[in-house]
Amino acid sequence: MIREQASNHVHKLMDSYPGFPSPGILFRDLTPVFADPIAFRAVIDALMHDALTADGAADVVAIAGVEARGFLLAAAGAYSAGLGVVAVRKAGKLPGDVLAQSYDLEYGTAELELHEGRLPAGSRVLLVDDLLATGGTLAAAASLVERAGYVVAGIRIVLELDGLGGRDRLTGYDVQSIAHC
Repeated sequence: MIREQASNHVHKLMDSYPGFPSPGILFRDLTPVFADPIAFRAVIDALMHDALTADGAADVVAIAGVEARGFLLAAAGAYSAGLGVVAVRKAGKLPGDVLAQSYDLEYGTAELELHEGRLPAGSRVLLVDDLLATGGTLAAAASLVERAGYVVAGIRIVLELDGLGGRDRLTGYDVQSIAHC
């Protein structure tokens, strides 16, 4: 019921932009969902319910959000669950020594970075983001979390784009999404 309500909000409120950021891409924008207080609460409740009722959920110590919309989800979810937040940033945004991971996007390449040592080694971290398309971003983020010495306790997504193979790149992880299209 919680997931179904959140999914209904996502489908009702998300925007779609053909040709953004490049021709042939249909960009799904979830910021209207986040702007609506009832929809945003439903999404956070659904993400946290799935994540924190699974086996081992009591051992989760932080939520890692992928820049940028994943930050919104991670912060709200961590606050609601009393957990810490870890930021997986785009290249060049973090000072000091960082771990870096390059990956392919549907429309180019990019790099993510993460500080290590922010949590004790072996800490269980839930990874969240707004969208799963081809899986490159989340696979890179999961790799960074593991290279930092943490354990990926699960991956939670608001919207999963079917037919792009994203879930296939995340084999071995507990991946759950609220809505599909």
